[in-house]
Amino acid sequence: MLGNQKIVAFVAVRDRDAARKFYRDTLGLRLMGEDQFGMVFDANGTTVRVSPVPDWTPPQFTVLGWEVEDIAASVKALAGAGIEFQRYPWMKGQDELGIWTSPSGPDIAAVHAGARVAWFKDPDGNVLSVSQMP
Repeated sequence: MLGNQKIVAFVAVRDRDAARKFYRDTLGLRLMGEDQFGMVFDANGTTVRVSPVPDWTPPQFTVLGWEVEDIAASVKALAGAGIEFQRYPWMKGQDELGIWTSPSGPDIAAVHAGARVAWFKDPDGNVLSVSQMP
C-alpha cells in the first residue's frame, strides 16, 4: 500500500537552534520551512522533520542514515566539518576513520554483506550514519 509513496523521516531534538545549525550548516540539508512545531529539511528529495521535544532522551540506535558513493571521502569531509565519528567496542574491525565493514556469510543478509558504515551523533545525541553498499 505505501511501497510507492514518498517517506518522511522524523528526528526528535532538545535544542532547536543547535539542530538547525547542525542539519543545515554542517550536514548541508536545505531548510524548507520552520514553525512552532519544528523544522522541515530536504535531504535530496526526502523530507526530514526535526521536532523539538523538551524531555526526551535519544535512542541508542541509528535513527537516520545516508548511503554515499565514497564513504572514506564522506567521513573525511564530515570530520573536517567538526563531526566526531563513534567507535563501538563491540563493532570489531572499525578502521582508523571509524568505518566498519559488515561481515559476509550464510547467516548475513546478502544485501548487507560487505556494507561499510560509520556512525556519528547530532548535537542532541541522535545516532546518524553514512554507509556505502558493496
